[in-house]
Amino acid sequence: MIIRPIGERVLIKSVKKAEVTESGIYIPDSAQEEKKEGIVVAVGTFEDGKELPLKPGEHVLYGGYRSDEIDVDGELHMFIDFKDILAVVEK
Repeated sequence: MIIRPIGERVLIKSVKKAEVTESGIYIPDSAQEEKKEGIVVAVGTFEDGKELPLKPGEHVLYGGYRSDEIDVDGELHMFIDFKDILAVVEK
């Protein structure tokens, strides 16, 4: 399935948080820092037709309270407004 966001929106695949450390210790939800991060799947365009400065495959941090969630092939994806993208994580 090909999904192309319309307008200044970005389709992001949610990154799952670790619930257990490498040594096997369980991390309760209250101790986990609320990081919103994901992998860019598809990118829309500005109103004038120019491309948004993101590329599929980039790891991003995002904020905001509004997102539209969809299930694509059993995985959680979200449409995020471009203005809510806070940073690109570079390795």
